Amino acid sequence: MRTALAQISSSDDPAANLDLVAAEVEHAARAGARLLVLPEATMCRFGVPLGPVAEPVDGPWAARLTSLADAAGITVVAGAFSPGAGGRVRNTLLVRGAGVHADYDKIHLYDAFSFVESDGVEPGAAPVVVDVDGVGVGFATCYDLRFPGLFTALADRGAQVVVVAASWGAGPGKVEQWDLLSRARALDCTSFVVACGQADPGPLPEGSTAPLGVGHSRVVGPLGEVVAELGAEPGRLVVDLDPARVEGARSTLPVLANRRPL
Repeated sequence: MRTALAQISSSDDPAANLDLVAAEVEHAARAGARLLVLPEATMCRFGVPLGPVAEPVDGPWAARLTSLADAAGITVVAGAFSPGAGGRVRNTLLVRGAGVHADYDKIHLYDAFSFVESDGVEPGAAPVVVDVDGVGVGFATCYDLRFPGLFTALADRGAQVVVVAASWGAGPGKVEQWDLLSRARALDCTSFVVACGQADPGPLPEGSTAPLGVGHSRVVGPLGEVVAELGAEPGRLVVDLDPARVEGARSTLPVLANRRPL
């Protein structure tokens, strides 16, 4: 399954960000991709109030994304914000196009490194796996990467590829943690991990702790090897993912089958 990653840098303007999405959909389709992954917060970057930009998952922003994906004939994953309960929003991955219509709400909220995501975001509760051209694709968002149980749960539900959309927070050692965690999670679930983050926008505004991105999007193989990766700046990857490699990894390293109840 040919998969494209678009490491963009979102602004606080959802309409302008849709223009970025349109360009990336066109590029991915020309490259023959069947799946395009964009980062968390594609709709709107962190660091601004999210309530005013949040829309229902069938709202105008999502409808335009769906139209772009359907016209190109590919499945597109993009980070957005949808209304939650009690004035909070949900950190939602929209998965649209080529007969796929799903949403994943981020389960693990980033209450860490001096940022409190749960102040304004309501957590999701359910893992999500969809079928893209006969390949099981599961979803995780940013801080989810630190929780191996989600990745094994996705594998149990049929995921051979786990998409991780992120707006990873900058700081000492954070790129190294992104590298370590993406490779570890691939080993945990013996699946491809397709981790697409926001590009590094440069220094944070004074006093801000918002996670705006560090780049370094990558594809990790089911035995933990980095297949391809980007640097900090905006960029693109196109990689062919062979499900037979997942089958081979799970035969060689049957950690999922060897688990024992504790």
